[in-house]
Amino acid sequence: MAEPIGARQAAMERNRAALLSAASAVFLEQGVQAPIRDIARRADVGVGTVYRHFPTRAELVTAVYRHQLDECAALAPTLLEEPVAPTEALARWIDAFVEFLVTKHGLGVALQSEDPSLLSLHTLMLDTLVPACTSLLDAGVAAGEIDPGVTAHTLMRAVGNLCILGPSYRRAEAQDMVARLLIGCRARVDDRTDAPLSRQGAPQDA
Repeated sequence: MAEPIGARQAAMERNRAALLSAASAVFLEQGVQAPIRDIARRADVGVGTVYRHFPTRAELVTAVYRHQLDECAALAPTLLEEPVAPTEALARWIDAFVEFLVTKHGLGVALQSEDPSLLSLHTLMLDTLVPACTSLLDAGVAAGEIDPGVTAHTLMRAVGNLCILGPSYRRAEAQDMVARLLIGCRARVDDRTDAPLSRQGAPQDA
């Protein structure tokens, strides 16, 4: 008996999701030139399944990149719905962005390729993630917790520069520097017009 079309489609979607997750992990560990068999093994599928979903390596790289972009962008509205301070929501989103950037640098060779399927990925990143970051910054500004002079594009560029890893500058150091950067994005207490006078050194009423 033939497998129902709906069941086949569901199986294909599960395989694709497993392949994207496996490829993300393998690319991070080995780079984008990692053997396809390693990705298939990580996803627990055959090599033929990889090529059925992604006939070329460029298509797989692009799909991984888009998948990570979508996950990072989708995190922003989720965080805005949680009962946490805007600065905490922003910090958690930036943590996810840092992880994305670390993986992105792992894809650097492919992203510098002349392959037309990869040329628009940087623009895609900005178009997808800048609005997500802006929504978190706006919430922080509205709550009086984030300096209104901070823009999403500038913040993301700064984070990106801090995430260029090297032999003596690894992920932990990058995360620490990004955390320090976020502290600098907070609104200063002495700029808030509603700050209690007692905290500004003014005498209190007897």
